[in-house]
Amino acid sequence: MPTQSFDVSLPQGTLRGVDDDGVTAFRGIPYAASPVGELRFRPPGLHPGWHGVRDAATPGPSVPQLESRLQNVMGPSPVDWNEDGCLNLNVWAPAGALTDARPRPVLVWIHGGGWSSGSGGWDWYDGAQLAARGDIVVVTVNYRLAALGYLWLPDIGAGNLGNQDQGAALRWVRDNVAAFGGDPTDITVGGQSAGAHSAVSLALDPATRPAVKKVIAQSGPWVVTGQHPRSAATAADEYLALLGITRDDGLLSALQDVPVDDLLAAYHAQAQHPVRAADPTPAMYPVLGGTGLPRTWIDGLDRGGMAGIPLLIGRTEHEMSAFVPGLHAPEDTDDATRAVFDDGIVRMAEALAAQGNPAHVYRFARRSSSTEALGATHCAELPFTFDNLAAYASTPMTGPVDDADKRLADEFSTMIATFVGTGFGDESGWPAWQPPHGRHVQLFGGHPADSVALQARG
Repeated sequence: MPTQSFDVSLPQGTLRGVDDDGVTAFRGIPYAASPVGELRFRPPGLHPGWHGVRDAATPGPSVPQLESRLQNVMGPSPVDWNEDGCLNLNVWAPAGALTDARPRPVLVWIHGGGWSSGSGGWDWYDGAQLAARGDIVVVTVNYRLAALGYLWLPDIGAGNLGNQDQGAALRWVRDNVAAFGGDPTDITVGGQSAGAHSAVSLALDPATRPAVKKVIAQSGPWVVTGQHPRSAATAADEYLALLGITRDDGLLSALQDVPVDDLLAAYHAQAQHPVRAADPTPAMYPVLGGTGLPRTWIDGLDRGGMAGIPLLIGRTEHEMSAFVPGLHAPEDTDDATRAVFDDGIVRMAEALAAQGNPAHVYRFARRSSSTEALGATHCAELPFTFDNLAAYASTPMTGPVDDADKRLADEFSTMIATFVGTGFGDESGWPAWQPPHGRHVQLFGGHPADSVALQARG
């Protein structure tokens, strides 16, 4: 139970966080104005601030969203969304960070969810353990999702709004994290799945790159390189038709008048359309050439867009088992996992190594203890990343945990925190991906014999 409160003064106003076992949490901090009324489908605006002391003991609302397509793997997520106040973030400051004069490294974490679901305020992403373990400041972020974040109508200012939210949050952290004991010049941007894409995009976009010192990219589906503008425009037309709205001079006003539940229902109908049945990508996601995604990650890397930015990147052993029902064995998805996830990891590691910026590559192999067909599936590393095993109690992808799992959570989260804090030097004992001398993949949660095979496969 929280035992003490701490106040932090920001340009917006004063926040009151709560301390629990030496880590002070400030939750539900608005980093942009509520995207409601005349600000819906508009770029993130400045928050007007508040009078008095704002209680930051509990998370703010999630962004409006539908159920995750992975709830049968991850378990059900909270239903806590509200369009008003959804652009918020959460900060965990380790012991001493608020009182001494030593700035700590910062991790800004962007949740996954296929650009359609998720929230940085859920217990799944509680940053207290990471903050304490690495003596780092941890920040988790909300951003607009699905149609609210990725409806492609650039003529009215609706263009990659979710990416714009992420950029606004990163700038907020850069400008304000010193008040929480963080170092604004030492920010690692990390994320998982769609969040991994977002982290890499923030590092490659010239508008946000200067704020990024290191990148963590977990389980990014790298086969996705951005929605083509023509496809995005077609998806926008389909969506407007479902809402009964036409492209005329009153388009923005009409969209702003639609109840948010109807916006979600139209997106659900569009996502379930038979024409999309064989397409693993969501109906709407970041559009190539739009804000935050000026070019593909491949083109950006080849142009040296991440030169000098250390990268920690990896995947789970059986990523695609989460997306294929009726599996007999998780190994049945090995080819699909390599195509969707692994080929991009190798491509990214090779490009960076050629530029003298070797990446550190890992593989997470701890299998579900309750659902054999899942193996080490997509999202399986998240409980171990944050050392939040209790938040995923007996979910299908995790199953019951034992002492070995607790040791793995300690090991894996320590690895994440160490990368944020100091990076991996030669003394870490973890060789970088450095062709032609070695294509090393560090194994977590598997059998020792597997490590050799992973290194040989690369």
